[in-house]
Amino acid sequence: MGGIVAIVGRPNVGKSTFFNRLIKKREAIVDAISGVTRDRHYGKSDWNGVEFTLIDTGGYVEGSDDIFQKEIDKQVNLAIEEADAILFMVDLEDGITGMDETIAQLLRRSHKPIFLTANKGDNAKRQQNTIEFYALGYENIYSVSAINGSGTGELLDELVKVLPQDGEKPEDELPRFAVVGRPNAGKSSFINALIGEDRYIVTDIAGTTRDSIDTKYNRFGFEFNLVDTAGIRKKSKVKEDIEFYSVMRSVRAIEYCDVCLLLVDATRGFDGQVQNIFWLAHRNNKGVIILVNKWDLVEKETLSTKIFEEQIREKIAPFTDVPIVFISASNKQRIFKAIETAVTVFKNRSNRIPTRKLNDILLPIIEAQPPPSLKGKYVKIKFCTQLPTPHPQFAFFCNLPQYVKDPYKRFLEKKIREQYDYNGVPIQLFFRKK
Repeated sequence: MGGIVAIVGRPNVGKSTFFNRLIKKREAIVDAISGVTRDRHYGKSDWNGVEFTLIDTGGYVEGSDDIFQKEIDKQVNLAIEEADAILFMVDLEDGITGMDETIAQLLRRSHKPIFLTANKGDNAKRQQNTIEFYALGYENIYSVSAINGSGTGELLDELVKVLPQDGEKPEDELPRFAVVGRPNAGKSSFINALIGEDRYIVTDIAGTTRDSIDTKYNRFGFEFNLVDTAGIRKKSKVKEDIEFYSVMRSVRAIEYCDVCLLLVDATRGFDGQVQNIFWLAHRNNKGVIILVNKWDLVEKETLSTKIFEEQIREKIAPFTDVPIVFISASNKQRIFKAIETAVTVFKNRSNRIPTRKLNDILLPIIEAQPPPSLKGKYVKIKFCTQLPTPHPQFAFFCNLPQYVKDPYKRFLEKKIREQYDYNGVPIQLFFRKK
């Protein structure tokens, strides 16, 4: 985990182009899952082996200057709160604008490392313009071109030096559970029900939780850290806005946890936003458990748990081996069932299968049902092993790894799941030349 980097700047300085440039090498690899919605604003990148998460804060800036101003405020604050380092992007072609100055002023409040990145430095004449940007008060200016990539190397070299390195794990090795979900799905009520005290002010306004808090929980033989995602600070009129910021907030909690408890509001169903958060957890290889909250408010005649569950599993295919628990936070129904399940998922995540056993089970299955031949060539899988990673990854060694397609990978994954309990845990399969 190399930390979180946010890109801020006024509109049209090339934030998204730069963002896409940094994540595009990865995008193809990271999202090899079929049918995953790619969130434009969030991606993983790496430089010299340091992996980091990139957030493009340019969420939804449209409208008059006045709204611009509010938006920029919000983006910068989000970056200051959530990121470990900030890329402040300006445009060499336009020179310093009033809005750049405003952003610089907002950023002064932050104690985070800030990299002034001057974009569109594609020729020497423009690069001379960097001098005027010293007026913003930064010692170093990194001149880059988002379009052809020049200058990115030096910037990233400096950037990865300030990011938290792997191994900066909290002292205790307790499982970390994050409660995530859309605004107003009942995250705070759920946590209150668990902790047994109202430490969160809960109202019906979406996004009233103030801070992200780590709570050590020790009751009924369970012990873990609860990572609560902050709701959104201000209630905003713009709906997408709230959604965008809530997803950004979940990003951090998901990155830093082991198991995500995804809360779904039963009265609203498993909609696109919830699916986004689900795939975010999946993409980060975290354990997932789906808690359907407010089940007491649903008219049972029309929707039985079974039907509701099937609807959810349809939407999360192909990763359907996920526990779904129906709860009511306000009535404290099945709260502990939820935690018990989360603990099980945490344990499942660290299941280790001895190589010999794995081969004894899988090789006969593979022999009976080998991968379909492609262009008259046959894939022969000789050997498989589980990699020594914190979450389950399996390597299969074969003669033609590039010919093994998704459906067959899913078939193998299903077989592994049938033999071993990986409920709620994403599994990655790699095919390598032996």
